[in-house]
Amino acid sequence: MAKEGKRIRAAREGIDANKLYPLQDAVKLIKDRAKAKFDETIEISMNLGVDPRHADQMVRGVCNLPNGSGRTVRVAVFARGPKAEEAKAAGADIVGAEDLFETVNGGTIEFDRCIATPDMMGLVGRLGKVLGPRGLMPNPRVGTVTMDVKSAVEAAKGGAVEFRVEKAGIIHAGIGKASFEEGKLVENIKAFADAVSKAKPTGAKGTYIQRIAVSSTMGPGVKVDPSSVLNG
Repeated sequence: MAKEGKRIRAAREGIDANKLYPLQDAVKLIKDRAKAKFDETIEISMNLGVDPRHADQMVRGVCNLPNGSGRTVRVAVFARGPKAEEAKAAGADIVGAEDLFETVNGGTIEFDRCIATPDMMGLVGRLGKVLGPRGLMPNPRVGTVTMDVKSAVEAAKGGAVEFRVEKAGIIHAGIGKASFEEGKLVENIKAFADAVSKAKPTGAKGTYIQRIAVSSTMGPGVKVDPSSVLNG
């Protein structure tokens, strides 16, 4: 524990916990401190002025990161016939119908994103208690219930990041890896913040995007000046 504490203290050196950093500076601080033995994920946290317990203040959507997420995303598709073949050709890892239902219902979930054709939702809907809590339930609003399974699979594999506001009004997402160039991380963060901004719900009052911070998997958080993310 002493070693861990020392490492974290060293990583925090040079970061003012009360300062709002311009995005470029924040990314540099985070990258310079990402010293783990693996390629750390760079994460964004956004505090929003919403109460998601109200339906008109729920925030959710999807962002296609311009430089990808750096993650290997395993994609499952519920489809039959030609659409199942289309999903396989597009690179889906798991494709099925009743057989996939039985696998998932039994508790085996070996995928990170779930896509379904509309005709399969009667079947997939019965998996709500399994997929819902994991954030894996297909939803037309984020493009995972669609007849265009080819595009949906390619988007998921290419760095599409889904987001959904949590109870406290916070959105978290991984937007790249520490190995990415600073400029590519900045582009991804701006694209993600823009997608969240455009998903502003009708019931949001006052300041919508209140606070933004970035961090790496093992590193400290750095507060970001929202104006440097949203305006420029």
